[in-house]
Amino acid sequence: MRHVRQQYDATLGRWVFAFDIHIDTDTNKGEESDRQRNELKTDNNSPASMVATEGQELADSWLFQLPSGMKTTTSFTHVHQIKGLDNKAGTADISQPVITFTCRSTSSRQEFQVIHVSPSPEGNTLKYLAKVPLSDFLGEWVRVEERMTCSTSGSYSVSITRVRDGKSLVDIQNEPLCMWRSGTPGLRPKWGIYRWFGEGRSAASQLRDETLLFADFSVTSH
Repeated sequence: MRHVRQQYDATLGRWVFAFDIHIDTDTNKGEESDRQRNELKTDNNSPASMVATEGQELADSWLFQLPSGMKTTTSFTHVHQIKGLDNKAGTADISQPVITFTCRSTSSRQEFQVIHVSPSPEGNTLKYLAKVPLSDFLGEWVRVEERMTCSTSGSYSVSITRVRDGKSLVDIQNEPLCMWRSGTPGLRPKWGIYRWFGEGRSAASQLRDETLLFADFSVTSH
């Protein structure tokens, strides 16, 4: 079953990447668990310019579109993460991401959230940098410009703008944060869909097959 393909997008007037997730069949890295994922990421084999080492600045930009009617749960549906690479000894503090873009249901609405996660010694505490209506994103192309200084006394910036009308949906500038993890050789971005559906797929009825569109990936570090 195909999971990443190209399709022509009439709005942008060009070919884009379509990431498909299938609620009944897809797993988590080939193993059955309480979650499933379909992601693109940089890793240890990527060019050095696409992974940030300690003290460097990592900058990413891309376009994405969430589908109209997208289903979410009160747990996580991540569509982007900044995460550390493991070291050769397998001891880096990378069990949790540093930054996530998360789509989630609340008691009153669906939200698009930008979340920072503190290092494990600090309890992996969540800091919500943005909580905005998911409805502003659904069925719309948006442009992301993300930049961070990768250090324990780092900073994080991101702007998300709707392509159709130029509306600013998220604007975070130079937020002081711990943007590093002990033991990691570098931070890298991930895109796609990574979502919880419960033990034994118990929450699968709340979700459905989804197709997320992406275009114009750019990653640089210096």
